[in-house]
Amino acid sequence: MDCKQALTEAKGDMEQAVVILRKKGVSVAAKKSARVTSEGAVTSYIHAGGKIGVLVEVNCESDFVARTDDFKELVHDIAMHIAASDPKFVRKEDVTKADFEREKDIFLAQAVASGKPPNIAEKMVAGKMEKFYEEVCLLEQPFIKDQTVSIAQLIAAKIGKLGENIAVRRFARFKVGEAGATVAFTTQKPDEGGEAAAPAAK
Repeated sequence: MDCKQALTEAKGDMEQAVVILRKKGVSVAAKKSARVTSEGAVTSYIHAGGKIGVLVEVNCESDFVARTDDFKELVHDIAMHIAASDPKFVRKEDVTKADFEREKDIFLAQAVASGKPPNIAEKMVAGKMEKFYEEVCLLEQPFIKDQTVSIAQLIAAKIGKLGENIAVRRFARFKVGEAGATVAFTTQKPDEGGEAAAPAAK
């Protein structure tokens, strides 16, 4: 039914209808974002002949949705993406104050060293911080299978399709030969339910 309405709204233009459906998925996701996600799945993904391994927990609202093929595919895709892209945090809000300040100071020093006036330097820093978030925050990263869509948009599309809130809760990424591992937890807003966890990335 949504497809037919989108096609009618787009006056038969298939590409425009896809854009309309994607926008609808984002608006549906925004409405559902405050709902509690206490079900879901923990999935593992092993890549590169056993050299890289990922564990990821993705939550949804009901066990019914957690058992659907769409949800399982999403969780698998997210785990594969983490293996390939090595994010350090789940969301922008999870970036530690120390990491944020360190990067901001580096970008500001670079902008000032290039001789830019303070107002231009601040704009440069803002742009570079957005790029930093895209590099280190899972939800901000372009999806490895479709670079035109971020992980947040991928999740929003599934929320629109499945009708439930979906959230990445935490992940761990291990690589053979590396001394440490990337372990990230998302902090929760009080209305998201469950226990809040402090972010940690190593």
